[in-house]
Amino acid sequence: MAASLSPSSSSPGVTERRGIPGAQFVEDVQTYLTQSGLDVNSALAFLQERLQQYKVVEMKLLAQQRDLQAKIPDIEKCLDVVATLQAKKGTGEALITDFEVSEGIYSRARIEDANSVCLWLGANVMLEYSCEEATALLRKNLDNAKASLEVLVGDLQFLRDQVTITQDTPKNVGEVAPLDLWNTIMQVTIARVYNWDVHQRRLSQAAGEVKDS
Repeated sequence: MAASLSPSSSSPGVTERRGIPGAQFVEDVQTYLTQSGLDVNSALAFLQERLQQYKVVEMKLLAQQRDLQAKIPDIEKCLDVVATLQAKKGTGEALITDFEVSEGIYSRARIEDANSVCLWLGANVMLEYSCEEATALLRKNLDNAKASLEVLVGDLQFLRDQVTITQDTPKNVGEVAPLDLWNTIMQVTIARVYNWDVHQRRLSQAAGEVKDS
């Protein structure tokens, strides 16, 4: 399951996927601040925090993806080994193989008519299964791992969709403040709020100067 972000402060109508809230793209900063009930500093702090949360969740999802990508080939190799044992059974032909006793130490084994295999289940637990039971279990585990990987890929794509955007910042947000306009939803939103605040301050300053003159 995807790591969760706190749903508090999420805007109405913004979708989510398995606990990952959708990012809100701010078209009008004034409306956004009014609806959220935040001042500029609070809004910027919230947006920066949400961006960091996305990055943390992405790191966790990528770690899970790497684990599954390593696990699937291992399961497939185990299925191949069991299939080979079953194919050799009853042929009178022994299977000669090298197996790892400990790290870097191997021993040669001669296997004839194997009726069962032992599978590591994790947490230092190994159980013996018939070849048929082992095949069924391994296939089930393989299907589950592939399904989990597919869901993870979807989670990562959704997460990146909340970050990636191709729309440019409108020209009417005022003079660009000294803040890079990154090509991301959250970062562009942060830039919009920041630039809007700078623009409002300049308008207020100009109005004050006109009043004093």
